[in-house]
Amino acid sequence: MSWSLRIARIAGTEIRIHVTFILFLAWIGFAYYQAYGTAAAIHGVLFLGLLFGCVLLHELGHALAARVYGIPTPDITLLPIGGVARLQRMPDKPLQEIVVALAGPAVNLVIAFLLVVGAGATIAAQHLGNLAGRPEELVSRLATVNVMLVLFNLIPAFPMDGGRVLRALLAMRTTYGQATRIAAGVGQGFAFLFGFAGLFGNPMLIFIALFLYLGASQEAAVAGLKDVAGWMSVSDAMVTEIVPLHVQATIGDAVEALLRTSQHEFPVVDAAGRVYGVLTRDDMIRGLKEGGPGLAVAEVMRRDIPVVSEHASFQDAFEIMQSCRCPALPVVDRRGRLVGLFTPENVGELMMIRAALPAGAELPWRPALRY
Repeated sequence: MSWSLRIARIAGTEIRIHVTFILFLAWIGFAYYQAYGTAAAIHGVLFLGLLFGCVLLHELGHALAARVYGIPTPDITLLPIGGVARLQRMPDKPLQEIVVALAGPAVNLVIAFLLVVGAGATIAAQHLGNLAGRPEELVSRLATVNVMLVLFNLIPAFPMDGGRVLRALLAMRTTYGQATRIAAGVGQGFAFLFGFAGLFGNPMLIFIALFLYLGASQEAAVAGLKDVAGWMSVSDAMVTEIVPLHVQATIGDAVEALLRTSQHEFPVVDAAGRVYGVLTRDDMIRGLKEGGPGLAVAEVMRRDIPVVSEHASFQDAFEIMQSCRCPALPVVDRRGRLVGLFTPENVGELMMIRAALPAGAELPWRPALRY
C-alpha cells in the first residue's frame, strides 16, 4: 500500500504504518493537549497505541490462520480506521475462509478475556466515552474496546470479517462469484447506512463507509473476473502487439519507444527473444536522471519480474501478478522466447469482451508478435 512506512517484519510479514495513521495520532495528541492538558494528551495517545496494538494482533490472527492453509501474508498495514492484512490469495474452500475470517475477532476475544481474568478489568459501555479518561480505567477501557471490535467486525458487511463469513456460507450453496456479489451488495448497503449515520456527528463512520463501499466493489470485480477466466489461458489475455527492447539498448532507445507507442512497460530481450528483465516507465525516468540517455537499460531494468508460459492458466498468472505487484508479466513460449505481455489493462478489457460473448464463443484471432 502506497504512503506506508515499514516498521517491522514478523514471520515473513511486513508490518507497515500508513502516514495518515501517524497524522491521526498527532491530531489526537494535539486535540487532547489543547482541551485537557499534557497528561490527557499522553494518556490518549498511549491508549490509541495500545488499541492499535490489539488491531495488529487481530490482523496477525488472520495471517496465522491463513498460513495454516499455505497462504502467505506479504504485509499488514495499520490505518486510522483499523488494519488491513493483505493475503496472497483467499482460501479456496468456504470453511477455510470462515476460519481465517473468525481468527481475527477470536484474538480480540482472547485479549479481553485475559484483561478481565488477569488484570481485573471490567467491561462496560461507560468506558468508551473518552480517550483521555482516568488512567486507572485504562485496562477496563482496553478490554471493552476489544469486545466492541469483536462485535463490530462480525457485522455482515463485506469485506469485513462478518461479511467474509457471509460470503463463505453463501458459497456453500452457490458459485463463488454469485456469493461474492450478494455479500458485496450487503456490504455496500451497510456502507450507505454508516455514511448516513456519519453525517450526524461521527465523521469516522464516513471513512469506514467509503472503505466498505470501495472494498466490496473491488472484491466483487475480482470474483467476477475469476468466474469468467476460469477456463482461459494466458494466451487468451496477453498483448501481442508490443515493442521489446534489446538487452544492449540505451535509455535513449527506450525513450524513443515510449514516445512512439502506448506502452509503459518494455520487455528486455536478447537476439533470440529470451527475456532478461522489464523496463518500466518509472525505471526509464530514474535512468535518465541518474545516467542520461546513454545509460544501458540493463542497468535500471527490473530483474525480479517473473515470466509466465503462454499455456499457463489465466488465474495462475493473475495471482502471480497480484502477489508480486508487477506492472506486467512477460509471456514466453516453450522455448523461453517472448511471445506477449500480460498486463492489468488488457486483462480488464478482455474480461469485458469475454463476458459479452455468448457462452462457448471463441476469442478473436491474434496476430503473432513481430520484433
